[in-house]
Amino acid sequence: MSLTTNAISQMYTMAGSQDNPAFTPVVQVIHIKQIEAKGAEDRYKVIISDGNRHFASMCATQLNSLVQIGQISNNCLLRITQFIVNTMGSGQKVCIIMGCENAGPNPGERIGNPQDVQKHGPLNVAGGWQQQQSMGAQPMYGNVQSNLGGASNPYKNAPASNPYGSNNSSSTNRYQHNPQSSSPIVKTSATGQPITPIAGLNMYSNRWVIRAKITNKSEIRTWSNAKGEGSLFSIVLLDSSGFDVKCTFFKEAVDKFYNMLEEGKVYNFSGGRLKVANMQYNTCKSQFEITFDQNSEIHLDNDGGDIQETYEFKKIADLEHMEPNSYVDILGVVKHVGEVGTVISKKSGKEMIKCELTVEDDSHADVRLTLWGQTAQNAPGTFANCPVVAFKKARLGDFGGRSLSGGTPSLNPSIPQTNQLAQWWALNGNKTQSRSLSSGGGGVGGRDSFDQRKEVRSIKEEHMGNNEKPDYLNFKATFNFIKREKQGGDDSGGCWYTACANSGEPCKNMFKATQTSDGNWHCDKCQQTYPNCVRRFIISACVADDTATTWVSLYNEQAETLFDGVTADQLYQNFIETNDKDLYNSTFLKSAYTEWVMTCKVKQELVGDETRTKTSIVRMSPVDYVKESRNILTALAAF
Repeated sequence: MSLTTNAISQMYTMAGSQDNPAFTPVVQVIHIKQIEAKGAEDRYKVIISDGNRHFASMCATQLNSLVQIGQISNNCLLRITQFIVNTMGSGQKVCIIMGCENAGPNPGERIGNPQDVQKHGPLNVAGGWQQQQSMGAQPMYGNVQSNLGGASNPYKNAPASNPYGSNNSSSTNRYQHNPQSSSPIVKTSATGQPITPIAGLNMYSNRWVIRAKITNKSEIRTWSNAKGEGSLFSIVLLDSSGFDVKCTFFKEAVDKFYNMLEEGKVYNFSGGRLKVANMQYNTCKSQFEITFDQNSEIHLDNDGGDIQETYEFKKIADLEHMEPNSYVDILGVVKHVGEVGTVISKKSGKEMIKCELTVEDDSHADVRLTLWGQTAQNAPGTFANCPVVAFKKARLGDFGGRSLSGGTPSLNPSIPQTNQLAQWWALNGNKTQSRSLSSGGGGVGGRDSFDQRKEVRSIKEEHMGNNEKPDYLNFKATFNFIKREKQGGDDSGGCWYTACANSGEPCKNMFKATQTSDGNWHCDKCQQTYPNCVRRFIISACVADDTATTWVSLYNEQAETLFDGVTADQLYQNFIETNDKDLYNSTFLKSAYTEWVMTCKVKQELVGDETRTKTSIVRMSPVDYVKESRNILTALAAF
């Protein structure tokens, strides 16, 4: 296959493939060089040629695999399917190749004797693309004049504008085109500036405008450290090309833009600063992140119908075969909404709002999905009456089987699968039993799945705890014995241990504190000494159902639930300080022979030289006999 005549000259005078989507030139790679990037993905610089002119270019990182397998190599022929041309601060242009394909066998040698288009300028190009008068590069923005009769430059009538400032142009036409000219339509912002697709953002140009929809907006978070304090929030932007990018606002930008920006609306953004994304914490397709400050320009765009959310749905039944910590899109029916509750973050020590949903699809499987923050607070009203919901980029976990966390919800999305799933649910889904991938969970707001309950004997019969990871199960059982002394048989004190009084990092009232000779309490974790300590429960008990009995361990939160809110410090005062053993014993007697629904973790532990299977209660709730009766009637009716 021959090279496209004057392809480089035409590319040099274009803003990118969006100018003329039908233009897919065949060029030759005459040089390739790897550029190492510290802390980021390596990139490849290539020089492409049409036999007459050559052009310095960069391959987008999504093309790295093509270089590594040799599809992009010296002297190979490529068909360029997508590209963008940016102007650097020095005035030179660089071509970013975002899409290409093999255009034929490698000739093994350079074709022609091409010259640098930056030094010698582009050749005359038929079809309206003019030769520029200066032999150097022309600015990407602003007025570019042409002396060729009848040829129209797509930027000629666009007002010169600054992407960091305001523009008084009254023009709101996003497409500027001279009907007497054969030059292509150029998509522009409402202020007349060319729009850069998110996929075309690169470190070589900081003068860009992107037009995108806000698909996710976080709450405002604050921080305080040795360098100071401040606030931030983040958004995710999606444009019509299907690429999304994470953006962050700090301090003054939070005050200026937080209330202005609304999720689901389209805006024109400019004046941001690019940095390479940390893909460990970023799930967007763009390899960059954007930081906006108070000088950035953001304008509402009322025409956003061309930007639609795209999904890569996975069936819920397939989640058990996927790697934990990956991000997935699912479409399902929210068949249950748990209670809104709170948990304390292990990292920040702050209280977080959470709500757990149960989502099912037509693979006849359901999974627990946890929502956080304001979305969780509004969940009971938002997800009532079993709606069809798409969750974007939910994080897959393996705690208690398979579970999901977070994800951006979209109720009844306008896609064909929504109607199909709604019809399935109405006809069959709500009448058949599903297989749950989530056997348990932690924290407040979870629920017991009646049809997924096991019996106490399942721990031994199913050899639970023998795997590398712990097993989880739900069962209903009765406490028939609760030990009143410390685990290990030490009856010199109650069933608690002394913990550090520091409620902040790193101890959070969890690590053991030892009393010193002067009566104070020392913590080896934070290496601090305090005048007092905090006592936390650690209890062994025996539970039973009609199939078997088993020993279980209860820790502080579960023990306080069992004792109806009584804390270890309160029991200590009754037992040690007042020596009221009757009051102490009555706390245990009132809790004995009570019936609970429990979620337990089963795992083998090495005690000395002996391996033991340990069962720990991670969540428990008293039996709701009204709800229990309804569940039994429903189960009987299914037979």
